[in-house]
Amino acid sequence: MSTLASLGSRGDKAGKRVGADARRHRLGLAGRYATLLLMLVIMLGPIVWQFLTSIRGRTENVYDGMLPSQPTLDNYVRVAESFPLFQYVGNTLTVAVLAITSNMLFAAMGGYALSRAAWKGRKIVFTVLVATLMFPFESVMISMFLTVRGMGLVDTLIGVWLPGAVSVLNIMIMRSAFLAVPKEVEEAAVLDGANEWTRFTRVFLPAAKGALAVVCITGFMGAWDDFLWPLLVLTNSDNYTLQLGLKTLAGATTVSDQRIIAAGAMAALIPMMLLFFALQRFFFKGVGEGAIKT
Repeated sequence: MSTLASLGSRGDKAGKRVGADARRHRLGLAGRYATLLLMLVIMLGPIVWQFLTSIRGRTENVYDGMLPSQPTLDNYVRVAESFPLFQYVGNTLTVAVLAITSNMLFAAMGGYALSRAAWKGRKIVFTVLVATLMFPFESVMISMFLTVRGMGLVDTLIGVWLPGAVSVLNIMIMRSAFLAVPKEVEEAAVLDGANEWTRFTRVFLPAAKGALAVVCITGFMGAWDDFLWPLLVLTNSDNYTLQLGLKTLAGATTVSDQRIIAAGAMAALIPMMLLFFALQRFFFKGVGEGAIKT
């Protein structure tokens, strides 16, 4: 009888431990979800507020409640009437397309050279490239401006694009993605008679589609969101990018309506969101592929 009682007591204790572990697990899970929800509110809250402000009617108070009582898209039309929105969007798209193309091309070629081709000094070049990531843009922008001015590219869209033609970070992303390709695949291509260029275009690039999506998104975001460099290079308002145009809109004495400014900000945000949603499947795959390896 004492043995049975002892076993029963042990079973009760084990059951209590299991119950306590389950409660701790539920509490931990609830805490994680609460933290994620808080981060979601912090990150998306300003964007949602900006959007709701952009669709408020003219007679509504901007700070009167969360939801607009008279939602309208008229503010987006007024943005286009307040300043040359489509011209600025066209200028920005020109720079962004150039940045995407050059980054995908040069980052892929540079990443391949650093990951597969065996040449003297490769490790030194890799170390120097990684070291340049420590320097902020502000520390080199004066020398970059003098270089662009010496080339006669001030106040041109080419001058806006050229410093961002290829990013060191994108080269590192592509290098890491190419390093993840098994050597056996490359050796099989060599046995089939594939030359260097064929292996690069037919074997490595298809295997790094996710990393290319990351390069595409970062290249577009860098060109679309850039404000400081176009501010230094461009003087003629006809060549302004969208961010410079929005700054002139926000600072114009004739435009004091926060609804119009919010609509302009949303117009600048929407293309980035569309590109990200279109490539998100490849983007999250590419983040893992492009983890920098030494």
